[in-house]
Amino acid sequence: MILVIVCGFVQPLVNVLALDMNQVQVSFKKLGGRPQTLTDWQTMLHDANDLPINEKLKRVNEFFNRHIAYAENKDLWGQDDYWATPLESLSKTKGDCKGYVIAKYFALLELNVPVKQLRLIYVKATIGGEESSLQQAHMILAYYPTPDAEPLILDNLITDIRPASRRSDLLPIFSFNSEGIFVGVAGGSSVGPGGVGQLSHWADLLRRAHAEGF
Repeated sequence: MILVIVCGFVQPLVNVLALDMNQVQVSFKKLGGRPQTLTDWQTMLHDANDLPINEKLKRVNEFFNRHIAYAENKDLWGQDDYWATPLESLSKTKGDCKGYVIAKYFALLELNVPVKQLRLIYVKATIGGEESSLQQAHMILAYYPTPDAEPLILDNLITDIRPASRRSDLLPIFSFNSEGIFVGVAGGSSVGPGGVGQLSHWADLLRRAHAEGF
């Protein structure tokens, strides 16, 4: 499947969940990121770790919407469709819609949110209000409290977290996570055949993020 979506280091504060923080620090330094940015990210993970789920979602959503400025892939990475790891986005403090979503997804996994409750969703977003006919490819992150529940949407276009029914500007196309690509976007939809390898950019992203310490 080919998909183009337009759209000196401090010591770790804690041993943050499944992260290999030593490798994360080495990777972040190689990427040229500011030490304070990494510290802020570690602090957010530490402070959010024991919070209720809705507060975890809010903290993560606000952190990346505040720390990452929107930039086009062509300007940032020199190519039209690059999928940046969380550390790449944080090191640049810039990213496209995928950069926001991927960084939020990995942060929530580190905060013990089950992967089954998280989906990255490829959508068409209406730009310019309800009467507009202008659409652009976009990506959002959805949290499903239960398989049958309406998901909550984490986004960089509308920054407050809203249930999907209040995002009439979004037309979902398909969803995926680390387990694979789903037949639909409903919480109870099944994983399609072929695994993450069916989405080559995502499979490559997972490999690179693992090498960085995730």
